[in-house]
Amino acid sequence: MEFDIRKIAKFLPAIERPTYKPSLNKKVMWTGICLILYFMMASHFFGQLYGINPEATKRFHTLEMLLGSSFGTLMTLGIGPIVTGSILLQLLIGAKIINWDMNEKEDKEKYQVAQKAVSILFIIIESIIFVVSGAILPKSYDAFTMFAIVLQLTIGGLIVLMMDEIITKYGIGSGISLFIAAGVINQVFISLFSPCVSGATGCMLPNADNEPIGKVWAFALNAANGYFYPALFALIPILTTIFIVVIVAYAQSITVDVPLAFSAVKGFGRRWSLNLFYTSNMPVILAAALIANIELFGGLIAKPLPNDPTTSCGLLGCFATSQSGNQPTSGIVYYLSSPRTNIIIDAINGSITSQYIIRVLLYTLFFVSMCVLFSVFWVSTSGMDSESVANQIDSIGMQIPGYRKNPKIMKSVLDRYIPPLSVLGGLSIGLLAALADLIGAFGSGTGILLTVTILYGFHQQFKTEEVEGAHPLIKKFVGEEK
Repeated sequence: MEFDIRKIAKFLPAIERPTYKPSLNKKVMWTGICLILYFMMASHFFGQLYGINPEATKRFHTLEMLLGSSFGTLMTLGIGPIVTGSILLQLLIGAKIINWDMNEKEDKEKYQVAQKAVSILFIIIESIIFVVSGAILPKSYDAFTMFAIVLQLTIGGLIVLMMDEIITKYGIGSGISLFIAAGVINQVFISLFSPCVSGATGCMLPNADNEPIGKVWAFALNAANGYFYPALFALIPILTTIFIVVIVAYAQSITVDVPLAFSAVKGFGRRWSLNLFYTSNMPVILAAALIANIELFGGLIAKPLPNDPTTSCGLLGCFATSQSGNQPTSGIVYYLSSPRTNIIIDAINGSITSQYIIRVLLYTLFFVSMCVLFSVFWVSTSGMDSESVANQIDSIGMQIPGYRKNPKIMKSVLDRYIPPLSVLGGLSIGLLAALADLIGAFGSGTGILLTVTILYGFHQQFKTEEVEGAHPLIKKFVGEEK
């Protein structure tokens, strides 16, 4: 007899769905509350973990942006366990190891329960691994301190899971997207405007050149002193970030419009728009999280070399350990992770080698392939496939002109668009994210691309909401008030 996973739902923490349709003001309020709570948990002032060595958390700076986390705080796990659980389930369903049909209501309910259960399992497992492996270093290794840190990490992870559910049911968008965007915007602001210099008290990022971390300040000071190349190198990431923002904003407007007509009323119709980025930013989130987890795991199992304590090696490769983080220097992780340099600046400096080119090509190929794979899986597991869309169109009393009003016929027509778009969308957004990483856009290329698509998605969702009675600032945001 097959076990019905839905039976465990009553044992899992849950946020009940609203029995009414929340107003836009209330959705913004709940989203804002969760965002404020996120920043408090991610702050080393409010959310600092008890019993840890905070200096030992700086080496995971890059992962923080991809996972919306802040190591050493209650937000240490970030969205990592939620996304990892989603990746695992999608792989199992895509490989037919779990035979669930996402078009069936019963199987969708099973998926939702399984996703929450797996996320909670990963929260507990990752909390233990982070402490045992040394990703989070305790001040002392007694049983009470170790247990207290694991408990704090677990509680923080569960709060993130609940906040994601609150935003999904009562707010705008999803918590996963919101926390990624918030973390990246915070880092972009610091990278642009921080006047902090190397060695100064309170510096959030290391800088060996003894110039302001903020590129705006660095450019202004170097330009004023007549230092051409330092000023140029400070300006390039500003320009590449603007370039990526413009390209992504333009790509968001590319759509394929399917004409529809009301079956009961002649002469009235509308268009069903399918975006180029059909699955939005989810493929990039999942692919970036996969690479981040591979890199994190590789760094955790790597052990310092006896003759060189600044270099750690393990099964997945070697890492150079510094204040700014674990930088892969060889092995599988080295070739699958972003070079984290600016290829334009490297070309000007003449530091591009054959190994560098191979790394760029392998990273791009792997990242784009994962984006395409996750895009296809996401369409089949999230109700965005041709059959689900055809049933949705049929349920609102519409049909495709020139065809009989039959969901199966509409599905055959949509099959010409949706499957190719799922591949092309994953390919396009994957290439853009990889390009943004390679040309050194702020907040990591992947992070800035995710942020732009997330903010665009929020704006589009705002436009579909009923703005009657909404706050004037909200109306201005959606363009309903001058």
